[in-house]
Amino acid sequence: MAIDSPSCGTGSAAGTHNERMESWELRPWFEDFLDACNRHDLEAIGEFFAPGVRRAHRTGGRGAWLDDLHALFRGFPDWRWRRIQLVVEDDRIAAHLRGSGTHRGEYRGIPATGTHANVAEFSFYRLEGGRIAEHSGSGDDELMAQLRS
Repeated sequence: MAIDSPSCGTGSAAGTHNERMESWELRPWFEDFLDACNRHDLEAIGEFFAPGVRRAHRTGGRGAWLDDLHALFRGFPDWRWRRIQLVVEDDRIAAHLRGSGTHRGEYRGIPATGTHANVAEFSFYRLEGGRIAEHSGSGDDELMAQLRS
């Protein structure tokens, strides 16, 4: 997410790709997703993405999203997201998150600064078969501005 979280438990994303999740299932599904993200468990996180997941203004696909998260986790080994608000409707989730961590490694060409970053993130997800098929949200402008200041 956003730092494509923005924002993953093992097995919670399981199910057939044609299976539609009920809206009441999406809140615990998202908590599992956020848990895997906060553990930095890329294998588990990958299970939450459809192989061809589309991301607004970013390269699509599961691999590209995992690469972005891997870069974030290398640059911010203590990065964590906290859910502020979650809105669920049909097959869609809107999440307001707070992401934070200390810049201890290179991130997007900026060497480690030791800066503790704390950013608001807004992400919108559409699910298909228990996996994220589409994502849009806030970018990483706020994070990059904190690193450059």
